[in-house]
Amino acid sequence: MSKDYLRTNEEFKQVLAECRSLFENKLRDYSASWRILRTPSVTDQLFIKAKRIRSLEIKKESLVGDGIRGEYIALINYGIVGLIQIELGCADETDITTEEAMAYYDRYATEALELMKKKNHDYDEAWRSMRITSYTDFILTKIQRVKEIEDNDGATLVSEGIGSNYMDIINYSVFGVIKLNEQG
Repeated sequence: MSKDYLRTNEEFKQVLAECRSLFENKLRDYSASWRILRTPSVTDQLFIKAKRIRSLEIKKESLVGDGIRGEYIALINYGIVGLIQIELGCADETDITTEEAMAYYDRYATEALELMKKKNHDYDEAWRSMRITSYTDFILTKIQRVKEIEDNDGATLVSEGIGSNYMDIINYSVFGVIKLNEQG
């Protein structure tokens, strides 16, 4: 395995560790209140985060002070929430403990890492040569696809399902954070 692949794996793990820490702290503040969200609501939350990134990329100014990096982190965490919600379905109230939520989080973060490793092998680190704005556009495209699948009651003819699109959103968002970290 090349140095670039090893570097990517480590950077990916570092970003996921940062996201995990924030997720766990928010669980301690709010518990797993997101369990109430239906999957389309998670998709809409992803949409507003990605739309804000695109808006900030175009306008080059934030009036509320939060930047693009934080929105990418939110996309990662909400992507994992979406995967959990697909598996468990929504609840009428918080129905899992912090420990249970973190176990689900860790499982899906590991799956995202493993998927990235496979795709990064096949695509040969192509993401490093991409513009960061392309990640945003790809994420918005994935969200639009998820909305279409949701509107069709989950039915697809030949396309990947909602979970696969959420996983790609997570991975593009991690790449966005890595690129922003490199820019300083």
